[in-house]
Formats: sequence, structure tokens, C-alpha cells
Amino acid sequence: MRSRLLPTVLSTLLLATALAGCGSDSKESPKTLVVATHDSWAMSKSVLAKFKAETGITVKVRPQGDAGELTNKLVLTKDSPLADGVYGIDNTFASRAVDAGILTAYDAKELPSSAEQYRLTGDAKDDLTPIDYGDVCVNVDDSWFAKKNLTPPKTLDDLAKPAYKGLFVTPGATTSSPGLAFLLATIAAKGDGWQDYWKQLMANDTKITAGWTDAYEVDFTAGGGNGDRPIVTSYSSSPPFTIPKGATEPTTSALLDTCFRQVEYAGVLKGSDNPAGMKKFIDFMVGQDFQEALPDNMYVYPVDSTVKLPADWASYAPVSPHPYSVDPSAVTKNRTTWLREWRDVTSQ
Repeated sequence: MRSRLLPTVLSTLLLATALAGCGSDSKESPKTLVVATHDSWAMSKSVLAKFKAETGITVKVRPQGDAGELTNKLVLTKDSPLADGVYGIDNTFASRAVDAGILTAYDAKELPSSAEQYRLTGDAKDDLTPIDYGDVCVNVDDSWFAKKNLTPPKTLDDLAKPAYKGLFVTPGATTSSPGLAFLLATIAAKGDGWQDYWKQLMANDTKITAGWTDAYEVDFTAGGGNGDRPIVTSYSSSPPFTIPKGATEPTTSALLDTCFRQVEYAGVLKGSDNPAGMKKFIDFMVGQDFQEALPDNMYVYPVDSTVKLPADWASYAPVSPHPYSVDPSAVTKNRTTWLREWRDVTSQ
């Protein structure tokens, strides 16, 4: 669901030229706010109508691909911003955006105290405002394992065991943000031994797909298609959406010892036409109306811990008590190397 790296210098230059050319149509009335997002953006019209009623500003959303592609496009078009602001840069790409100087610092009004833990550190503290978070975790089809009378895996190490050969599917780290998040979870868990771990996964017939949709909705046995793999990289919030009609419990579960925490941010783009409008929208996004709508619309957890989650989430979508993490500066420094090494291992 969230990242793509641009393949060549030539394609990068062509993309920059094309995007710079389309940037001019974002220069609209101050009563219109253009927000660049990732493709997973979804928010109810009624919530956005409340923002318009409060400010007189209409929000125009422009999806730009996955989180990584979104960030790359904004960096490439920094001299001619394609929007007024951005939502959807996550903690794996935040430092790239900050280092590229594409953002205008803004200290959001009435930021929930529970959101402080997700803020960037140092001089970049106000460059991006945390809006929501989610745990990327291995999910299992409990019904499949029950029918086979088999014990499902519980840990990352289990995925490499012969008992689960040919049963795991994950989106690729170079083409998907949950795929990248899973790679980072293995790097955090295995340290310098992460490449050996991935060699074990590949030897155990792990399948890699381009994106989350292919992995979950096509290959996963509980994804609604005709998949044959009962273990998948997804989110801790996925299980409630597998509750059958008329039932009260999901058919899947998330393995909370395998999770990497993603945080999504919003920010004001430097040089935009409507920075004041974007600042108002950021304030709205950390407010109660928007925060309460996040779980049902974008399947993520609000940074405001006082927001009541849907009943199914409270029961079946708990966050990981100890998620894996990698310092954003380490991701920035090593991302290219890690992805190259990952490609080398998984393509053998």
C-alpha cells in the first residue's frame, strides 16, 4: 500500500520535467487547498465538508502514488510545488523530505499530547505533523490453519521453518511501503544478520509481490480471491475486516511480535500558494472530527489516544506493545544500500 523507488536517472529527470509542467494548475484560489497524498487516502465527504464550513476552504486531493513515490515527486518538484501541502509521508521517508528542504515548519495548534511521541526530533520537529500511525505485521489465516489442523506461526523466526514452506507472501521492499516496513522490521530484529534471514525466507519459498493489494487480495487465502498462501504481510488493523457477515470474530489475526510501526505525517510545502490554508487543514487533521474518522476511512490509528476506536478494533486490532523501529536518520543513510542488498538476496 505505500512506496516505489524511481528506477533510473533518466526517468527521474523526465518525471521532474513533467511534474514541473503540471505544477501550475495547483495555483488556484486561496479558497481551494491542494493536498498531495498517497494513493491510500480516503476521507468521508462529510468530514471535509466540516472543514469547508469552518474555513470556507475546499480541499482538492491529488494522489501521487505510494508513500515513497509521493515523497520522491515532492522532492523533484520542490522549485515548483505541485500542491500546497502533503499528507502521507511516513517515518521511513520523513528524513528524505526534511533533508531536501521541501517543507515549511509549522507548530500545529492543540496537537494532542499523545502525538508528541511521534514527532520528529531536533530542528525538524515542526517540519511534519504526526496525524496517524499503523503497525505493519505478519497476518495469518487462522481458519485455514484450523482446517489443516496445523499450528500457525507466531514469530519472524517461524516464517523460515520448514513447516511453513511456501505459505508466506509479502509485498516487495522496493515497490511497497508495507514491504519496506517489513524489511525494516527484519533489519531491526536481526541486525547484521538480516540478509541471512532473508536467504532463509527465500529458501523457504517465500513469494514476493509488487504491492500489498497483490499479496493480500490475490495470494492471501483470506483476501477474497483464490489465494493459496495463509501468511501475509499486512497491518494489525486488518483482522476486523475479515469478520464474516453474521459472525462476531475475524478469521485472521496479526502477529504482534512481528510489527514495524509506521507514522504518517502532514506538512506545508515550501513555496506553495496557500500555506495559510494548509496550516488550517493540519490543525483540523489533528482535531477530533478528522481523528475520529481515520479508523473507518483509512484503517489507521489516530494519534489522539482519547479517540474511541471502533468496537471491532478494540477487540481484534490491538497495536503491538513492542513494535520494531529503525531510526529515521539510519533509514535515510542506508535505504539505498539496504534495498540493493535486499534485491540481491531475493533475486538469487
